[in-house]
Amino acid sequence: MAAIHVLFVEDDDVIREATTLALERDGFQVTAAPDGLTGLDAFRTDQPDLALLDVMLPGLDGVSLCRRIRDESTVPVIMVSARADAIDIVLGLEAGADDYVTKPFDGAVLVARIRAVLRRFRAASAGEPADDGALLAFGDIAIDPEGLEVTRDGARLALTPTEMRLLLEFAEAPGTVLSRDRLLERVWDYEWGGDTRVVDVHVQRLRAKIGQDRIETVRGFGYKLRA
Repeated sequence: MAAIHVLFVEDDDVIREATTLALERDGFQVTAAPDGLTGLDAFRTDQPDLALLDVMLPGLDGVSLCRRIRDESTVPVIMVSARADAIDIVLGLEAGADDYVTKPFDGAVLVARIRAVLRRFRAASAGEPADDGALLAFGDIAIDPEGLEVTRDGARLALTPTEMRLLLEFAEAPGTVLSRDRLLERVWDYEWGGDTRVVDVHVQRLRAKIGQDRIETVRGFGYKLRA
């Protein structure tokens, strides 16, 4: 099996070299880039399995780079922030990132996050259909769990693998309130818990595509798909 290819864009030489070595020791193939424009070129040339992007980059910042990547591909993206800054985190997620880690990060945690994101991506790409694989309909929204297609009024919606996994989780239990912790565990594979802002931003992104009134916020508990 070919090694998982990670694009790592980081302007700090020490962090870039140390993280590259750590990932390579874990069996990853790594392409490292020192700035956003070089990273974009590397992404287009090398077509990595996952992009790991620092937020603060010269030339083209990490959030803008994430948007450029998302315009061209659904490849998983993890943002890296020097601070657990809510603004950095939310901007990265709104740009289309699937997850984030904050510096300084433990190598084992980073590897676990990468593998979890890739598991979600591959599961969504391969298809994990609902029990009977039947077409699911919610008003003007139709979901084909086997074909991994979602349409609204007959027009196909472009969902990222994470958004697709999130929608399928809601669709398998319409009308049921799903807590943020459950969604983190089921969609993000966070058995150890995680930051619920990841859930909130992805719900916002999904609402923008399927309709703001489709997913209801149940204050203090979580979210539910209107049956």
